[in-house]
Amino acid sequence: MSDFDSPWKEALDCYFEPFMAFFFPQAHTEIDWGRSYEMLDKELQRIVREAEQGRRVVDKLVKVWRLNGQEEWVLVHVEVQSQEEPDFGERMYVYNYRLFDRYHRMVVSLAILGDDRLQWRPAGFGYSLWGCALGFRFPAVKLLDYAADGAALETNPNPFAVVVLAHLKTLETRQDSELRHVWKLRLVKGLYARGLGAKDVRQLFRLIDWMMELPKPLEALFSDEIRDFEKEKEMPYVTSVERLGREAGLEAGREQGLKQGLEQGLEQGLEQGLEQGLEQGLEQGLEQGLEQGREQGREQGREQGLEQGLKQGLLAGIELALKLKFGPDGPRLLPEIRQITEVDLLRAVHQAIETTATPDALRKLWSREE
Repeated sequence: MSDFDSPWKEALDCYFEPFMAFFFPQAHTEIDWGRSYEMLDKELQRIVREAEQGRRVVDKLVKVWRLNGQEEWVLVHVEVQSQEEPDFGERMYVYNYRLFDRYHRMVVSLAILGDDRLQWRPAGFGYSLWGCALGFRFPAVKLLDYAADGAALETNPNPFAVVVLAHLKTLETRQDSELRHVWKLRLVKGLYARGLGAKDVRQLFRLIDWMMELPKPLEALFSDEIRDFEKEKEMPYVTSVERLGREAGLEAGREQGLKQGLEQGLEQGLEQGLEQGLEQGLEQGLEQGLEQGREQGREQGREQGLEQGLKQGLLAGIELALKLKFGPDGPRLLPEIRQITEVDLLRAVHQAIETTATPDALRKLWSREE
């Protein structure tokens, strides 16, 4: 299943000004881009935690300055799911008024609809009763509206033209891996024809690669084709040092986890721990590390996420093994075991349960480490 959320989050972090110019040109002309804008992720997270959560979405809150010197906040709400959400307009309203209520700032809410239903076009929320009326409206852009202008997107110099085209072609080729391979290769080769610098080529390549997942045989073929193309052009911008590193890191983490014999605990831990750990690790590692260096931030985020996933998997496996080995006395050790931070020690505890006679004997294993 293709990942839309993470690439869109990264694209907004990297290319917020081009984003505004591409989708909301009127607003773009009224913003003073000579002054730095600020991503207000912490401020938005407080609001999102308080609001009831629906399906996964991409939200960004950005502080900008208008040309008249006034400070404004812009809530960019990107809906990238493939199904309609009846309460989407209401959630947009809830986020907007919660931000206004907490921070007393005028907030502009903008929506990008990346689903595949042409008729679904929420643009507001409201109600009225007994003379009391509420009306909230927001600009909403439907990505499907760009589908007929594929040729224009391929020549548009705005980086978000690439993001939109990759998104649309990912939707279009969900049931056709061969066609997706053709389009992925075409989009990546097209990056060089746009006259972009090496940094932008690498960044946009990663976003395309992130969205347009391919089966392993086609992915290997794609890698070879890109490598040959770069040799021909003598422009080794994206040859897969980063890409292969990501694949190798994920594969190594997967193999290592499986080899630890975590059994049911590993399965549960990897499902929950890796999903939560990778998401938190990647989001924090990427979002915080984007300014300092995307490649390094992503690697650190991935390592933290994988480590957290392994820890959760080990703890789940230890809990199960304690119950099976020692009965009700076993789980009483869990508060102490959860204080252990070293993965190697957790692995040793898990392996020792089978041969240890009593809970007290098992406790000596980490007591010696203290």
